[in-house]
Amino acid sequence: MRVGLFGGSFDPPHVGHLQLARTALAHLALDELRWVPAGQPWQRQHRLADSEHRAAMVRAAIAGEPRFLLDERELRRSGPSYTLDTVRELQAERPEAELYLLIGEDQYQRLPTWHAWRQLVGRVTLAVAGRGAVRPPPPALEAVPHRVERLPMPPVDVSATAIRAHLAAGGPAQGLVPAMVPPEVARYIDRHHLYTDRTDPDPA
Repeated sequence: MRVGLFGGSFDPPHVGHLQLARTALAHLALDELRWVPAGQPWQRQHRLADSEHRAAMVRAAIAGEPRFLLDERELRRSGPSYTLDTVRELQAERPEAELYLLIGEDQYQRLPTWHAWRQLVGRVTLAVAGRGAVRPPPPALEAVPHRVERLPMPPVDVSATAIRAHLAAGGPAQGLVPAMVPPEVARYIDRHHLYTDRTDPDPA
């Protein structure tokens, strides 16, 4: 059983997330890909949309692909969200599974700043999506044995920051379809009036 883990704030989920997830399904021949919205990301500072909204938006985004699963364990967990805790829990539940952790090239470069990262890389295969030239791992990471699969991702000019800024300025979510937001997510955002009362500088 090959299981992918795709964590993030998903605030909101956008077409770049979907493209990465679909690339991982195909390139890694995954049996399932778990989308894991973060509860309280310990390295992120901007105020997140409520957890029930972020879970509902992910559910809307992934509908129609049976290998995509919403995993809400980090939303239910108290305290900061650490990827290692999620990996440990899933390995206890599914000891037969081979786990692939989806991350971007920027996250790969910052991995030595993650909580207990040495333990984490010993438990998973890192599936790294690049947005340009492949860079070597940072020295601290290069010195630790770890498994890496590179995902062939074309450039995607979309960010949650730009989406939130558009909505905070009064723009309709439907105006972001299809270039930035899946239509089901746009409808949910408009229906619940999300992101209309704030701006933030976080490049999520």
